[in-house]
Amino acid sequence: MGSVSALPEPKLLTVPEVMSALRLSRFKVYDLIRSGELESITIGRARRVPADALDAFIAQLREDAA
Repeated sequence: MGSVSALPEPKLLTVPEVMSALRLSRFKVYDLIRSGELESITIGRARRVPADALDAFIAQLREDAA
């Protein structure tokens, strides 16, 4: 019997994945990207958000709320 290994966490998230994680609209996610509040990169025509950038954004929100 072989063991089933879990898939690694993605290092780059799509905009729909970020929308789901933050429970925000596409417009709001792109607004956060445009304003520089949420870091993103472009690979070809694809927009991606580094997972650690999403974590940093959430941490900043929590810090601002404190």
